[in-house]
Amino acid sequence: MAISNRLLSLALFSLVVSCAFGEKTKGVTYDARSMIVNGERQLLFSGSIHYPRMPVEMWPDIIRKAKEGGLNLIQTYVFWNIHEPVQGQFNFEGNNDVVKFIKTIGEQGLYVTLRIGPYIEAEWNQGGFPYWLREVPNITFRSYNEPFIYHMKKYSEMVIDLMKKEKLFAPQDNGKKYVKWAANMATSLYNGVPWIMCKQRDAPPHIISTCNGRHCGDTFTGPNGPNKPSLWTENWTAQYRTFGDPPSQRAAEDIAFSVARFFAKNGTLTNYYMYYGGTNYGRTSSSFVTTRYYDEAPLDEFGLYREPKWSHLRDLHRALRLSRRALLWGTPTVQRINQDLEITIYEKPGSDCAAFLTNNHTTNPAIIKFRGKEYYLPEKSVSILPDCKTVVYNTQMIVSQHNSRNFIASEKAKNLKWEMYQEKVPTINDLSLKNKVPLELYSLTKDTSDYAWYSTSLTLDRHDLPMRPDILPVLQIASMGHALVAFVNGEYVGFGHGNNIEKSFVFQKPILLKPGTNTISILAETVGFPNSGAYMEKRFAGPRGVTIQGLMDGTLDITQNNWGHEVGVFGEKQELFTEEGANKVKWTPITGPPKGAVTWYKTYFDAPESNNPVALKMDRMQKGMMWVNGKSLGRYWSSFLNPLGQPTQYEYHIPRAFLKPTNNLLVIFEETGGHPETIEVQTVNRDTICSIITEYHPPHVKSWERSGTDFVAVVEDLKSGAHLTCPDNKIIEKVEFASYGNPDGACGNLFNGNCSSANSLKIAEQHCLGKKTCTIPIEREVYDEPNKDPCPNMFKTLAVQMKCGNKK
Repeated sequence: MAISNRLLSLALFSLVVSCAFGEKTKGVTYDARSMIVNGERQLLFSGSIHYPRMPVEMWPDIIRKAKEGGLNLIQTYVFWNIHEPVQGQFNFEGNNDVVKFIKTIGEQGLYVTLRIGPYIEAEWNQGGFPYWLREVPNITFRSYNEPFIYHMKKYSEMVIDLMKKEKLFAPQDNGKKYVKWAANMATSLYNGVPWIMCKQRDAPPHIISTCNGRHCGDTFTGPNGPNKPSLWTENWTAQYRTFGDPPSQRAAEDIAFSVARFFAKNGTLTNYYMYYGGTNYGRTSSSFVTTRYYDEAPLDEFGLYREPKWSHLRDLHRALRLSRRALLWGTPTVQRINQDLEITIYEKPGSDCAAFLTNNHTTNPAIIKFRGKEYYLPEKSVSILPDCKTVVYNTQMIVSQHNSRNFIASEKAKNLKWEMYQEKVPTINDLSLKNKVPLELYSLTKDTSDYAWYSTSLTLDRHDLPMRPDILPVLQIASMGHALVAFVNGEYVGFGHGNNIEKSFVFQKPILLKPGTNTISILAETVGFPNSGAYMEKRFAGPRGVTIQGLMDGTLDITQNNWGHEVGVFGEKQELFTEEGANKVKWTPITGPPKGAVTWYKTYFDAPESNNPVALKMDRMQKGMMWVNGKSLGRYWSSFLNPLGQPTQYEYHIPRAFLKPTNNLLVIFEETGGHPETIEVQTVNRDTICSIITEYHPPHVKSWERSGTDFVAVVEDLKSGAHLTCPDNKIIEKVEFASYGNPDGACGNLFNGNCSSANSLKIAEQHCLGKKTCTIPIEREVYDEPNKDPCPNMFKTLAVQMKCGNKK
């Protein structure tokens, strides 16, 4: 994904890779209107879902939920660095089995777009480039550079050949120079499907340029040629987070508005980035990016429906499909009423007609007159009329339900008994790799670990040390990033770090020195490699200058004092996070306060009750890594607080696929100190469901369907109402809130306004208690007799909140 400016913005991908299994394929082409799959123009609703960001066991369920959300296309990158971590050694097994992932999608009747990159950005370590590529002599990434294009072509050939072998295709400045070369290279490898470049306005003629962003309906000037369709390859459903960031949100109404605008302006494909973000397990995320990825997507990190985002977009897809014939074969006309109001009509004379009524004003609703009838439009909204008469959907009026996420402490996995093992802080004599100055951190670790030890020693006379008791020497370390833990004579001194905007930082802490030999040891840390920008291969990290201030002779520069180095920490090399590795050291039960820095903790727990997803609450730990049964859950960093005073992330996903029924090994490596006794194993649900609906909301879009060329209602009584459905075959066991009047708030935090019918709760309970699915009417006469309405002159809103539970 790309938000920041880049030297280039190349993202090649072929469309369509996998056809729905069992289809007779005729190929994929395009015209100025749309992609043409198997000889038919298509409206394509796509979602980005990345196979390495979830266990294989989750693939079918996530794809099924995407299909239920109205998608007919899944987009994924191919991640070069997981497939060729060592030059010439390929890995397409287990979670890296991209062929199996594509086939799993095809088995559910969906198509695939494959973004082969090889540069993917994606908040993924080094933008998907394997580390070894960085060390190729004279290489410059993403440029018309001979070493780079040689390896890029070799990799791309391997991926394309793999897809051909598996029969997954449908039948078949230096920067500018590089773009043209990459396009020619791609089409020469396989020209049986269209190739696309994201955000590349000067893409070559045989490539389709596309739009990335939040509002392509109003910002995209069109593709790079008159005979190409308008495609939106990245519609950001929120934004990824880096440690230290506040929460990211994007309203369902805003996404729906932008998609409706895009389709009203000749668009026929939108791809939600991300539709399911998943988890950056292990050390896969790029610099400072959180372990949780795009949790605000329509499917959250745990694979649960995020409502109303998931269902509001599902309903939008249905509304657009009801308009399909007019959109794909009709002639568009635009009528601008004023600077805010607009009518777009797609019409095929004598048959199909669909209309989009748009109000662009951000605060004021409007009435628009169209073909003799008046239509109400809320602020910043689009109404869709698949027959040019009937409003079946408005982007601002959410008819589908809302929900709220709950984290519940597990009863089966509580009372954890922790043991600890503390790393030895090494001296220069313990570290075999010596150099006059501290070595650069990226090239030292070669992306095999987040950690590297640096150590030096110095001998001081008592006359070198401050004589006054109120003055201490100060250790200053100028670091190019990303973080470090400092020790003097084996004792913890402090922790320092940069951030995503400014990786470099200066660490300063007072220290205790003694006459004689003193050891300065630094555990330097990376938090992922960079993933964007020019010259990624020339970025650096780690300590670059070390001084001691406040000595009697002034500041002592020890940068060139001779340093010892070692990549990784002892417990990492011994794999203390596995059963076999844990037996290699002596663990001590925790009986008092935790020991602090560079400490390993382990415990065992049974798989939590129910089938709900599982999380690990880490809010009172500091920074480190987590493993369950030898599988990495990724990095945690609870001590990096955002501007709201909260950790950016403190709940971490434990996939059920990682767990055994009993005796699961949980291992934590804590870098600076924390409280393992507060760690909590939790289950996650979205059993709190809500509806917030007004009198002027349209009926649900599923009230209509297409029967051949006819547009017909499938219910006798076309009325709006509050529609609620519990997840996972649960039933509504309690109505927690109900108000018919002017309530406010959001699901999980609803509250009364100054007017509410006294019968609100009773009506909600009558219609919903004990049911899996219910509909609550919104007509005034249901709640109050005409002369007893507490606020007869007010537009009414119904807000309800229900708790779902298992059948007793």
